[in-house]
Amino acid sequence: MPHSLLPITEASPSSAVEMDEPAVAESAQQPVDDDIAMTDAAAIENVPQTEETVDKQDGEEEKEKEKKEISDVKLEDLFTGDSDEDDEFPNAPAKKEAANSPSEPSSPSEFDFDPSELTAYDPELLRSFYQRLFPWRYLFQWLNHSPTPTLDFEHREFVFTLPNEAWMRYQSYRSSDLLRKDVLRLMPTRIDIGPVYSTNPRERKALQNVAGFRPLSKELCFDIDLTDYDDIRTCCDKANICNKCWQFMTMAVKVITAVLGDDFGFKHIMWVYSGRRGIHAWVSDKVARNMDDSKRRVIAGYLEVITGGAQSGKRVNLRRPLHPHLVRSLDILKGHFQEDVLEAQDPWRSPDRAEKLLQLLPDIALRDALRKKWDSSPGRSSSSKWADIDAVAKTSAGKNFDAKALLEAKQDIVLEYTYPRLDINVSKKLNHLLKSPFVIHPGTGRVCVPIDTRKFEEFDPLSVPTLQGLIREIDAWVEPEVKAEKPVQDWEKTSLKPYIDYFRSHVNTLMKDERGGGVKVKRERDDEGDGMELW
Repeated sequence: MPHSLLPITEASPSSAVEMDEPAVAESAQQPVDDDIAMTDAAAIENVPQTEETVDKQDGEEEKEKEKKEISDVKLEDLFTGDSDEDDEFPNAPAKKEAANSPSEPSSPSEFDFDPSELTAYDPELLRSFYQRLFPWRYLFQWLNHSPTPTLDFEHREFVFTLPNEAWMRYQSYRSSDLLRKDVLRLMPTRIDIGPVYSTNPRERKALQNVAGFRPLSKELCFDIDLTDYDDIRTCCDKANICNKCWQFMTMAVKVITAVLGDDFGFKHIMWVYSGRRGIHAWVSDKVARNMDDSKRRVIAGYLEVITGGAQSGKRVNLRRPLHPHLVRSLDILKGHFQEDVLEAQDPWRSPDRAEKLLQLLPDIALRDALRKKWDSSPGRSSSSKWADIDAVAKTSAGKNFDAKALLEAKQDIVLEYTYPRLDINVSKKLNHLLKSPFVIHPGTGRVCVPIDTRKFEEFDPLSVPTLQGLIREIDAWVEPEVKAEKPVQDWEKTSLKPYIDYFRSHVNTLMKDERGGGVKVKRERDDEGDGMELW
């Protein structure tokens, strides 16, 4: 997309969101191992047999009982308002309620199983995680934008991936306690979050006019996966990652956070590790949540620089002068290009990869001269080959050599090897689903934790807490001699604590701004140069 011509003002949201059509169903087949967003997946209404659902008749009776229980509950009985209490579950459930919930056993003081002998998705481990470690209250507040119930949560769609890999779509709840109870009953291996609908998703079939059921709002989301960097990373491929290639995620976060904050004025941006090889961004500002698809496409196009597939040749084709945000991006990325690409990845050491670099240069005579030089020095490093471009250009340039074209080509190369590679469809559609924070990745057992962007360069994806490790940490926890004033929650006994603390801080800031009437969006565009100098 021609960034130099794109007006930033197109991204300002409207007060009302309209959708042309309701969600369209697509295949319900999804690899459990991958972070593939489930846009408009077909609804699966029948719950498979589990320990909690003995037979169909009992299941129907349970549903009717739960409906009656929900209808009899008053909102003021479910929530205590804007309380300062930080305990995840401050009030013990009534004995009668506990007796009526056989599917949710009480938390034992000690685990009666050895977590090291169980797989990452063993039901006992997963149940313990959902019951004792998952931050249900803060998840509710994050999606609800208030400590007391609103339609932002009640009309929100949740999607469960069940142990047999079937999906349950259009689940919705009036409180975090009801969501928690259903999760403990169904034991989903994955939870995805959808939009807020015009009607309670569970009641969509009762509508006389199907068009009346439409998505109204959702966080603006971004999805980046390291598999999209396989053509330029040399250390790993496919689902494998290491700290070297993780630096591509660091580059992406820096660039996108700058765009969202400086160019669009968004404030409430949370990055979440996907659990294996990617990251997700959730923008919770009210103006972002209320954007329709057309405005989401504008922002997605504004950020889209890498186009085409790995075999499509030159993937960065920009108009000049460069858009100011691309000039800023080059400034952010130039250090990473030298250290994390040229030195750490060494992407052009082999002759076939070096040939790819040559094809990105505009001058045929320069390409021939460089090819001859590199053929005579096999094993020459990528840093040296990058320096050779200017050195050879100065010594062998003919009368018609275009120095400006070479500079622009080098800028495009830097962007192709450092700029964020987005799964752009995740950002374009209001009704796209995305994996919830704090679920467990099935392949690695790691928790999908939010990342403090102020410390992103210190983040190590390989040291993220795992389900089995967290259970062991609770078992190994020793109560301090000086007892705390409040009971210590189980998550506070584990390495999950800093991630939940950060999530709580993010949520509190969001709710504070929502109560204050929202944040005024200020857009400023610096009068920058046209980026003729690379550095």
